[in-house]
Amino acid sequence: MRQLTMDIYLRQLKTRYFQADRKGKSQILNEFCETSGMHRKHAIRLFTRTPLGFRNKRTGRPKDYDPKRLLEPLKAIWFATDQMCGKRLKAAMPLWLPYYEQMNTLDQDVKTQLLTMSERTIDRLLRPIRNHYPKRMCGTKPGSLLKQHIPIKTNQWNETMPGYLEADTVAHCGTSLLGSFVWSITLTDIFSGWTENAAVWNKGAHGVLTQLQHMEKRLPFTMLGFDCDNGSEFLNYHLLAYFQHRKSPVQFSRSRPYHKGDNAHVEQKNWTHVRQLFGYYRLENPELVSLMNDLYQNEWSLLHNYFYPAMKLQDKVRIQSKIKKHYDKPQTPYQRLMASTHISELQKIKLKQTFESLNPFALQESIQRKLKHIFSLVDLKLRGRRTGT
Repeated sequence: MRQLTMDIYLRQLKTRYFQADRKGKSQILNEFCETSGMHRKHAIRLFTRTPLGFRNKRTGRPKDYDPKRLLEPLKAIWFATDQMCGKRLKAAMPLWLPYYEQMNTLDQDVKTQLLTMSERTIDRLLRPIRNHYPKRMCGTKPGSLLKQHIPIKTNQWNETMPGYLEADTVAHCGTSLLGSFVWSITLTDIFSGWTENAAVWNKGAHGVLTQLQHMEKRLPFTMLGFDCDNGSEFLNYHLLAYFQHRKSPVQFSRSRPYHKGDNAHVEQKNWTHVRQLFGYYRLENPELVSLMNDLYQNEWSLLHNYFYPAMKLQDKVRIQSKIKKHYDKPQTPYQRLMASTHISELQKIKLKQTFESLNPFALQESIQRKLKHIFSLVDLKLRGRRTGT
């Protein structure tokens, strides 16, 4: 069939095609493909496109979500939750939305859509405004003094109950590890994800021990195990005696050298609980330690432990060269502890009373106010160094 004859034939079929129902369109396509010898997909494109190359009408399922109406509340909650991924933000939405409604008026259909949209829809709507962050530096010095006394963790802890924790430090050194500066200590419960942070000057053994004692008092459960890396701030006699010389000794273990995956639970918290808060600035003012601890112990701990859902890896399977991972439903540490049978009813009542007294947006406002004061001291230090005063 010549090209001119084919064009006339296609124009005649197009008129019938747009007037036909689904079954009729399928029959017309079968007829055209049998006559012309063309592939069915190519025939569909010829029928649905105009001579200019555009479709006569939009195909596919209509959009259920209007970005113009949903993006403003979605973006506000996303920024307030420190830019969570779609899976975590979907789990956090029922927690944050009631407090957002106290400050802003929402239509019922907008509220319903915010609560029912999938995590992929959330990621799609937020994709144009996502940010990128720099990589981090490592400041762990090897501590070989007590490696013979502190064993490498070879047994699997009971991760179905709270109390087994991992610890790590983060250096607020800027681009150089020389000199004195602030360090942050992160302590994470494997079962619930409950995390406590503290700041210390130069991560000396006495300072680290003091802050670990403060963090242990704030835990809503009993410490049963403590696992750390091979840094000298942890592998020392002060910490060994603190865990072993008590009525109920704590199992003290360390990870294998150069195996960050051994402490994977706390390693990911170094980013979400420290770097996202203080960034990569060099904090070399001793006055910042007390200010950072005030922020860590109050607003920051309450916000993350009560309002920030997190996912836990359930299993992973290697399929040829790829690893397929399966995660559980995102939950906050508070929700995991409330569902645990290893937490007493009295402790659950205290946790619930604390949760009901909190407002996540008020906590964020207080965090930003304290951060502004902290970074003002950092800027003063930088300006003084530039002027030589």
